[in-house]
Amino acid sequence: MDLFSNDTFVALNSGLDATALRQQVIANNIANINTPGYKKQDVSFEEELKHAVDSKYNSNLKRTDPRHLPASSSLSSVGINVKSLGGTSMRYDGNNVDIDEEMTKLAENNIKYNAIAQLMGARFNTLKTVINGGR
Repeated sequence: MDLFSNDTFVALNSGLDATALRQQVIANNIANINTPGYKKQDVSFEEELKHAVDSKYNSNLKRTDPRHLPASSSLSSVGINVKSLGGTSMRYDGNNVDIDEEMTKLAENNIKYNAIAQLMGARFNTLKTVINGGR
């Protein structure tokens, strides 16, 4: 049994990766706020993770034999995607970056990253307690 391949660790690890990538994307958006024609980018992860969790735990299909096809996808297969948002334009030069929106996303992403890091730390502390025999 691998301690670090269960759904909780996979989801937390993917969440840290997604928030780290989102931090880079937001920084890139802010760096290009004065670039004519630049279209802001965003990271999609949470919806795909929610869909994967829903399909895995709300499915009535059960795998009773290893030769059966899996009933649902693994959480490790959830992708982290960067998409360009070109539908809106706030200025005449075609740039659609709004600094207030980016700063709000930055603060929200920071809160998410800290929450996930705390959950990961709590999991490691639990493992440490088990390894030390409850001491």
